[in-house]
Formats: sequence, C-alpha cells, structure tokens
Amino acid sequence: MSQWGDESAEPVTAVSPRPVGRALLTQSWRDVTFLHWPVAPAAVAPLLPAGVRPDVHEGTAHVGLVPFRMHGLGFGRGPGLPYLGSFPETNVRVYGVDRRGRRGVVFLTLECARLLPVLGARAALRLPYRWASMRRRTGDGRDLLWTSVRIGPGGRGRPATRIRVRVGERIAEPTALEHFLTARWGLHTTWYGGRTVYLPNVHETWPLHRAELLECEEGLVAACGLPAPEGAPLSVLYAPRVDVRFGPPLAGGR
Repeated sequence: MSQWGDESAEPVTAVSPRPVGRALLTQSWRDVTFLHWPVAPAAVAPLLPAGVRPDVHEGTAHVGLVPFRMHGLGFGRGPGLPYLGSFPETNVRVYGVDRRGRRGVVFLTLECARLLPVLGARAALRLPYRWASMRRRTGDGRDLLWTSVRIGPGGRGRPATRIRVRVGERIAEPTALEHFLTARWGLHTTWYGGRTVYLPNVHETWPLHRAELLECEEGLVAACGLPAPEGAPLSVLYAPRVDVRFGPPLAGGR
C-alpha cells in the first residue's frame, strides 16, 4: 500500500456526502474550466495544511488550473453582493484527505479581479487570494478565452495565464478520474492559530462537458511551488454553472 493512499478516505461521490445546514456563504460558479496535470504526491505533500495528506487516483496526485466566473457571492443565504460579489477568478488547486477521511480541495492561490473580496477572504477565511487583472472573452459561443496577470510587484515576472478552450458536448457519464478531479465537497485550509479546518459545500452534480484546449500559457503552477506542468493537460473539462452553499468550518486534520 502506498503511503499516500489508504481505505480511510471517503468514497468519491457525485453529490455531497454531508448536509450543509446554516449557510456561511452562497455563490454561483459559472463557465468553470478545469485543466489538470498529474504531479508526484511527494511534491504536493509539503504544500498541504497540517493533518492533510495528498489525495491520489491510482497512485497519482493532480494539480488543477481552474478559471471561472464567480457570481452573486453573498453571506448566509444571500442575496449576493452587487458588483463586489461577481468577478472572474483563476485558482490553482491540489487535493487532500484529512484524518477523518474527508476529501477536499486545497487552494494554492486564488487570483481574483476584485480587490475588496481579496482582502476580505484573506482576513476572514485565511484563503490565499491575490489581486489580478483578469478577463473572460467569448468567441462563436463555444470558445472561451481567459487571461490573467497578478497585480503587484514583479513587473514582467508576475504570474500570468492565457487559456483558450472550445466547449464540447455534455458528458453523459464521467469517468472515475473525472469524478475524482471535480466532485469535491469541501476545502481544507489553515485557520486562526494554525489550526486546520474543513469548509463543507453543497451544490448540484457537476454538468460536465468535454472541452478542447486551444491555447495555454501559464506561470501560476510553478509560482505556487510545484513543478511547471509538462505537456498537454491530462484532463480538460467545462461546466456552465453550479449554485453553491458553504457551511461553517469544521474541525480539520489535526
């Protein structure tokens, strides 16, 4: 048995395995574009919160580069904040399992086009949000172009991305790997006092589509401390929309 995988992890499910009663946050994720590459679990492990180990599929960990549109971000059950609650975002994510067996996302960066949400999320949720200039453009109705460059010191060395995809047909039955990379019902993060917590979420089953990668220039993955991706992504997917509720933080990996 590999040190990175054991039978204590909860099953991968297409719907949330736990309810969210009182909503901490509500939001809608739109035009979600998933790019994933394989990465060694040993490269992921040092980047995870305490008590969280790499989650692997057939012995391999994965890093995701995920641009999307955040829409209607709000507190409790809403309504969403006008203007400040809607913006494009790109995140770099890996996947972990805590000691309770809960699978979740670990964000290495969340590049966001609104400064106030960046400051608020960093202060209140301890998530690694960073301010970026980000744009989304559409082509013939099937093409999407995402561009992002981090705002701040560094000049031409600032991490940037340029991703163009063509959206294909709806997937009737996602593969085991496609479920593994997308069906994540919470996130692990380091909270106040260095504690690890788990923020659960619920939303409808992902309406996944195939997508063709037409262009990809990215510098975010290496800026997060992982090896720069080599070659084409292992998986390219798209989802038009899910409506999401996050619950209050639960005790995490320690």
